[in-house]
Amino acid sequence: MSTSVFDISKPIAIGCDHAGFDYKEPIKNWLREKGWQVTDFGTDSADSVDYPDFAHPVATAVETGVASFGILLCGSANGVAITANKHQGISAGLVWHNEVAKLVRLHNNANVICLPARFISVEEALQFVETFITTAFEGGRHARRVGKMACM
Repeated sequence: MSTSVFDISKPIAIGCDHAGFDYKEPIKNWLREKGWQVTDFGTDSADSVDYPDFAHPVATAVETGVASFGILLCGSANGVAITANKHQGISAGLVWHNEVAKLVRLHNNANVICLPARFISVEEALQFVETFITTAFEGGRHARRVGKMACM
């Protein structure tokens, strides 16, 4: 694996709802094999839950600097992305393709990756996370655009 652009001394925050539960453990195991610490904010089963209960703690951990970045999973990834993006310091990108994983970092400086478990495989999820972790923000004209995102 290439070098991460994120701070490896801080853990990764991860959370999911019931639809993403089966993906969470393989992702956590893969990250740990790569030397990352992982803070798991749940859920801990495939029983139906409300995704904001898990997206908010992940977003808060990233926003406050406790975590280097975040990973959220749900069925479509829309719910967790919308929830995480309510936090002022979060840029959560919904990723369903490897090129999107690259672009949410390169152009949008995303700090949370949101994965749609009902539409991608575990192998794709791992590939997308690796791309997200190893892609640096390009800055330049994109920094100007990112700077205009926040509501004041």
